[in-house]
Amino acid sequence: MNKIAHIGIAVKSLDEMIPFYRDQLGLTFEGKEQVNSEQVHVAFFKIGESAIELLEPLSEESPIAKYIEKKGEGIHHIAFDVDDVQKRLNHLKSEGIPLIHEKPKTGAHDSQVAFLHPKAANGVLFELCQQK
Repeated sequence: MNKIAHIGIAVKSLDEMIPFYRDQLGLTFEGKEQVNSEQVHVAFFKIGESAIELLEPLSEESPIAKYIEKKGEGIHHIAFDVDDVQKRLNHLKSEGIPLIHEKPKTGAHDSQVAFLHPKAANGVLFELCQQK
């Protein structure tokens, strides 16, 4: 693990929340992107070597919509930057760590991403990110 790539925060509306992170907190807005593999619209804000990722559901079937319905808006996951996501997944699987994804899929910025099951870390959802 190289660093925390980002902290994902589930929100109902990017348009309502972007001004807070950009104008009130003073974080550098890096733009918005649609991530079809996760059914979300995301906005990124740079903070040091990491980022804050706001996640807005694209539909009621989106995992983020279901998360917001169950737990409300707030911190959804912590993402780690890794050099080789598949190698890391293979290692974790061999150690008996429960995974949501055994193979990476395309995430924001064309990165390769995969999630560990929250049962692996007492309810904390971790994402592995390999930048393009």
